Parts: sequence; C-alpha cells; structure tokens
Amino acid sequence: MEQCTNEQMAMRVSLITIVQNIVLSILKLAAGLLAHSGAMVSDAVHSASDVMTTFVVIAGVKLANKASDKDHPYGHERLECVAAIVLSVILGLTGLGIGSSGIGKIRAGGSALAVPGGLALAAAIVSIAVKETMYWYTRAAAKKTGSGALMADAWHHRSDALSSVGSFVGILGARMGMPILDPAASVVICVFIIKAAVDIFRDAVSKMTDRSCDDATIQALRDTVLSDKQVLNIDRLNTRIFGDKYYVELEIVADADLSLSQAHDIAERVHDAVERKFTKVKHCMVHVNPAGPAGTDP
Repeated sequence: MEQCTNEQMAMRVSLITIVQNIVLSILKLAAGLLAHSGAMVSDAVHSASDVMTTFVVIAGVKLANKASDKDHPYGHERLECVAAIVLSVILGLTGLGIGSSGIGKIRAGGSALAVPGGLALAAAIVSIAVKETMYWYTRAAAKKTGSGALMADAWHHRSDALSSVGSFVGILGARMGMPILDPAASVVICVFIIKAAVDIFRDAVSKMTDRSCDDATIQALRDTVLSDKQVLNIDRLNTRIFGDKYYVELEIVADADLSLSQAHDIAERVHDAVERKFTKVKHCMVHVNPAGPAGTDP
C-alpha cells in the first residue's frame, strides 16, 4: 500500500511540474523574444528541458515500482537510478548548449549585445519565485517517498531558479549600460546547470554500486536486533543499498539448546522487527547460529 501511495505521490508531483514548466517556458520565451534578452531565452530553454526530464522521472518511478518477476527477483529499483542518470545527461547537454550560445554572443559583440527590455526582468523575478517553490515542494515529496529520480528533479528546479537569478543579474546589468552581462549570464547559468547534472549523476551511480548503509543506520540495526532478549550476539551484519532500498543479511547467536521451532521464531521476530522499524529495508535475511558454552560462539 505504501509503495502504491508513494508512486501516486510521485506521479502527482510530476504532473504538476509538467504543467508549471510548460506555462513558465512559454512566459519566459515570450518575454525573452519581446524584450530581446538572450539570457531569458536561454532560461526558457532550460525550463522547457524540465518537461522532458520530468517524463524521464515518471518513466523511472513507474519502472522502479514494478513487482519482482522471474528475471528480476530483486525488483526493479535500480531503473530509477538509470532514470536519474538519463536526466543528468539531458541536463548537462542543456547547460552546454546554453553556455555555447552565450559565448557565441559575447564573441560576436555589436548588435548581438542588445539591451533587454523590462519585461525580461519581470519574467526573471516570476521564474525565481515559481522554481524555488517547486524545488521545496518536489524535495519534500522526494524525501517522503525516498525517490532518487524525484530528488534529481527537485535539484533541476533549483538549478532553474539559480539560472533565473543569473538571468536577473545579467538583464539588470545590461539595462544599466553593460549589455555584455546578458550573454555572460547565460555562461553563468551553464555552470550552475552542469554542476547540478554532475551531482545528480554521481548520486545515481553511487546508488548502483551496492555500497553499505551509513554507520548510524548500521548501529541502529544492531540495537534493534540485540533488543530481542533471546539474541545473544550478532556474528555478521551486512547491508547493501539497492536503488533506494536496503538489503540486510544477519547471522545471530541464540541458545544452542533451543528447538528448531524456537530458533525459527527468534529469526522471524528479528526479521519482522527490522522490516517494521526500517521502512527502506526491502528484504532481511536472518540465519541463527548456536551458542557455545556460557553463551559464546562455538
């Protein structure tokens, strides 16, 4: 039920993002063309690219939430990481395109450095407010659902807000007699976008390499397991992060005189306690070892 709810939340956030980006792209493109601002046109292209990347997020979340099957017994969570990588590549290419356009205008000089109108300045202010709001909204949903692709989309909103700040500064500077600042703002926007793309890419790749959980999570797992009075010790505790989910492998020590049924009950209690307390744990495997004399390992 929680997985279905999380998927529905991600879909709702993504659809709101698509509508908002389409409206904002049209607004910024019209303002950029009417006010002769290259920085605002670049900003509009950035917002338009968000529409494409949000479709990537939707596809990633849908595929990641598919049930396990014969060919994928551990599920499809890593497909969300793949979606985040695709998103980062699209974002990086968008940034390079915007930077290249800005550098071209700086090199051309002359008529290419037109002074933008006040409409472009107003559009930049609206864009900053809208995109920053969308960043916090999408970020909150990403934290609640544990979605890496949704978090990547949140940072895409933040990069768009930062690019609009760059547009605002460039347009304002151009209107104050320094027209070169408008295309220079496009270059600054490019840097922000590429940094966001690299961060998203590194996070997604990190989640695909089966690294272990952080020390605080491992300690919390140990405390949960040892809270069962019949667990005498932990011989082995291995964790790995698979997409946004955790897999836990445990070897616990119990009294050697317990029956098979009693040992099984202990393993079941530990398994259920771990999966109940740690909602990101998708699977927990528990093996019971018999204790030696005086409660020690044999």
